[in-house]
Amino acid sequence: MSNRRVVIAEIRLLLLTLLVSAGLGLLLGSLPVGLVVGLSMIMVLWTLQFRRILQWLERPETEPPEGKGVWGLIFDTIYRVQRRSEEAQFRLASALDYIQDSLASMRDAAIIVDARGKIAWANTSAEHLLDIRFPEDRGQLLQYLIRAPQFNAYYDADDYSQPLRIPPTSEGDDCLQVEISRFGEGDRLVFVRDITENYRLEQMRRDFASNVSHELRTPLTVIKGYVDTLLDLDAFADGPLRRPLMHVNEQSQRMETLLADLLWLARIESIESQKKTDVVAVPVLLDELLLELQIGWTERDIQLQVTTSASIVGDEAELHSAFSNLTINALKYSETGPVVIRWHEDTGYPTFSVTDFGVGIAPQHLPRLTERFYRVDKSRAQSITGTGLGLAIVKHVAASHQAELTVDSQLGVGSTFSLVFSQHES
Repeated sequence: MSNRRVVIAEIRLLLLTLLVSAGLGLLLGSLPVGLVVGLSMIMVLWTLQFRRILQWLERPETEPPEGKGVWGLIFDTIYRVQRRSEEAQFRLASALDYIQDSLASMRDAAIIVDARGKIAWANTSAEHLLDIRFPEDRGQLLQYLIRAPQFNAYYDADDYSQPLRIPPTSEGDDCLQVEISRFGEGDRLVFVRDITENYRLEQMRRDFASNVSHELRTPLTVIKGYVDTLLDLDAFADGPLRRPLMHVNEQSQRMETLLADLLWLARIESIESQKKTDVVAVPVLLDELLLELQIGWTERDIQLQVTTSASIVGDEAELHSAFSNLTINALKYSETGPVVIRWHEDTGYPTFSVTDFGVGIAPQHLPRLTERFYRVDKSRAQSITGTGLGLAIVKHVAASHQAELTVDSQLGVGSTFSLVFSQHES
C-alpha cells in the first residue's frame, strides 16, 4: 500500500473513532464526554507508540517494532533513514581511515584541525617536526603548540593561496613550509614540510653571489683605476691604444654596475621576510625619482601622473630601486614617445605603473621576464646597457612588500608594468 493510502486510512480510522465516541456520548446524554473519552483513547494509543519509538531509538541496533497503518509507516521510514545514516557514517569513517593511513606514512607533518582550531588528528611526522603528539595532544589548540608568530598570522589571515615559509631562528633550527587546505565545515588540513636543505642551498647561492661580488670589487677597482690613469696620460690621448682602453673602461663600468646589482639583490633576498614598518610617502619619492631621470634622460618625455596620496608601509630604498628599474627599462626599450609614470588606485589598491610605447613583448616571454639575466631580444640586448637583473630586483621588492607585479604588453604597441600594493596607509 502506498504512503498516501496509509495516511488516508489512518485519517478515516481517527474520524471513525471520533464518530463512535460521539455516538456513545449522545447515548449517555453528553456529547463532550464522549468526545473526550474518544480523544483520550487516541492519546493513550499514540503515547504508547511514541514510547515504543523512544525505546527503539535507545537501542538502534535492534529491529524496529511492528506497527500497523501510519505507525508502521513511521517505523519503517525511521529505520530506512537510520540505515542510510549508518551507511554514510561507515563510508565516511572508511574514507577517513584511508586518508589517515595515507597521511600517516608521509614524511611531511599532516594535522587535521577542526573549526575551533583544535587538533583532531596528527600523523607521526608531526611529532618529529613540531613536537605534536597524537593522541596526547588531541583537542589542543594548534596555535598554542606552534608558537611561531608568522604561523599564527598566516593561520588567522585565512588566505592560504600561497604557502608560508618559516625560516630558522637560530643555528641548527629547521626551515619549515606550511600549506593549509580547507575542507568540511570549517575544518583544515595542515601540511608542514621540512625544506631546510633547500633553504641552505638558497642561502649558499646568495652567499656565493655576495662573496664573489665583494671579492671582484677590489681587483675591478684596481683595473678601472689604472685604465682611468692611462686615459688621462698625454701618451694615450691619441693613438691605436686609445680605443681599446676606452672599451676596457666601458666594460669595467658595466661590470661595476653588475656587481652593485648583485650585491643589492643579495641584500633584498636576505631581508625579504623581515616585516616592514616605515611609512613611505610615494608621491614625494616619485617627485625625486622624476628629477633624477630628467637629468640622465634629458631628451626623453617622462610624464608623472599622481592621482592618489596613499603611502606604502615598506623600505624606501627598495621601492626607489623597483620604481627606478621599471622606468629605466621603459626608457631603454622605447626609443621614441613618452614614458608615463602613474601612482593611482586600481580596484581599491594603490598601484605604481610605467607605460611605454615601444616594441612590446611577445606573450611567450612574459613568464620569464623576472629571471636573472633573461633578455627578450638577445641581438638587440647587445646595444642596450644593463645587467639583466632589474626585473629580478623588482620581483623580490614586490614579494617583500606584499605587492603583485603585472605586465600588459602588445607587440608594436607598448608595455605597462605595474606594482599593485595590498598593504598601504591612507
